[in-house]
Amino acid sequence: MSTQLFNEGATEERAENARLSNIIGAIAVGDLVKSTLGPKGMDKILQSASSRGGDGLIVTNDGATILKSIPLDNAAAKVLVNISKVQDDEVGDGTTSVCVLAAEILRQAEQLLDQRMHPQTIIDGFRLAVASARSALESSAVSHKDDEAQWREDLLSIARTTLSSKVLAADKHKFAEVCVDAVLRLKGSTNLDRIQIIKKAGGKVSDSYLSDGFILNKKIGVSQPRLVKGARILVANTPMDTDKVKVFGAKIKVSDTAQLADLERAEREKMRAKVQKIAAMGINVFVNRQLIYNWPEQLFADAGIMAIEHADFDGVERLALVTGGEIASSFDSPELLKLGACDTVEEIIIGEDRMVKFGGAAAGQACTVVLRGGTGQMLDEAERSIHDAIAVLSQTIAEPRIVYGGGCSEMLMSKAVDDAAKLVPGKKSIAMEAFAKALRQMPTILADNAGLDSADLVARLRAAHYDGKSTSGLDLFEGDVVDVVGK
Repeated sequence: MSTQLFNEGATEERAENARLSNIIGAIAVGDLVKSTLGPKGMDKILQSASSRGGDGLIVTNDGATILKSIPLDNAAAKVLVNISKVQDDEVGDGTTSVCVLAAEILRQAEQLLDQRMHPQTIIDGFRLAVASARSALESSAVSHKDDEAQWREDLLSIARTTLSSKVLAADKHKFAEVCVDAVLRLKGSTNLDRIQIIKKAGGKVSDSYLSDGFILNKKIGVSQPRLVKGARILVANTPMDTDKVKVFGAKIKVSDTAQLADLERAEREKMRAKVQKIAAMGINVFVNRQLIYNWPEQLFADAGIMAIEHADFDGVERLALVTGGEIASSFDSPELLKLGACDTVEEIIIGEDRMVKFGGAAAGQACTVVLRGGTGQMLDEAERSIHDAIAVLSQTIAEPRIVYGGGCSEMLMSKAVDDAAKLVPGKKSIAMEAFAKALRQMPTILADNAGLDSADLVARLRAAHYDGKSTSGLDLFEGDVVDVVGK
């Protein structure tokens, strides 16, 4: 008598079939994104099948963005997508590299399984290889944080490396300066909310710049000051409308227009009292998350207060953070409210749009990267590129040790694993050699994507490392093996 465990129509895979299915799914994900790896990697054009209203078009070579946009059924493939997401959240860049490396390791594992090697033996060999690779990487890491000039140059090199594979590669030197200047303003903090990125279509990408202070993409009210010095700012989330009864389902019946006029007059007086309470706090700038109707806007103008309406929740949260204030919703206890402060609040024009700039904010780390570009897709990808670079730099400041790129670190680890494998008896050494081969695939893919002879370049790179030149790497622009220090 058989017992049915699964729902009707469910399928079950076991042993070899299950392993093969998962490995093939993960390798397919790696092969999907590996063509985007490196400074010569290709972009992907993603078209959403369910876009409503918008065009649903994404042009990117960011691994996490690509993988998040693709529906997957394979369990192992989903694990690789999660790895990419975690890398994006924790570090910001390297999302493609982690997927490709994981896929290459699984490709080597598949070949070992074909040789009838037990999975546990492979896993033990891989763990020994990881320990050797990590030890080699840590011993090769250097830190120049005590040398300010060299430290800044290291940060610029990291930013240029991150931007080299992005849409901003042509202007990577300019944007590297922008990213480093923005991150150094944080004074060691990894809270990136103080760095805002604003996208404005039009102009050239090279017209982008770093602005000191916080820029809010909103307009100042009619007949109100366009420049305020020594600003005292109240950030609020409160209704400033006069034509709504706030009791749900309530109805008011009047018998003549005089009663209606009395009702409107009472509403206006109620709003006047609210504005007077706000003005009595001695503020000269009022920023509200909700709408400000014409009547209270006129009252603020009469009081000489700059009022900004409909600042979205992200806007008021960031503004409160950088000005040192708190978001208020009632004004009956002004002594409990914390006002924000900054040196100047002024109206500026970016492209054809008017915006509000808060300069000299209490949290001096605040700054805004203003991005210009020809298309929405270009700006979106530029924003992702800047975010990746800023995230990597902030993590580098928290952990100042650096290693060298261009396939240098991968070949260094591969050599260390190969050397360690010679001292390990049994089949585990075969698994370690397979792990080393997977590491060597990273510079191979970089060279392939650049249209170079990968077999020749990687063989020369390997020979250089075995010759003691442990800082050798690939220069994909010149197509040669070089000393990557200072590149």
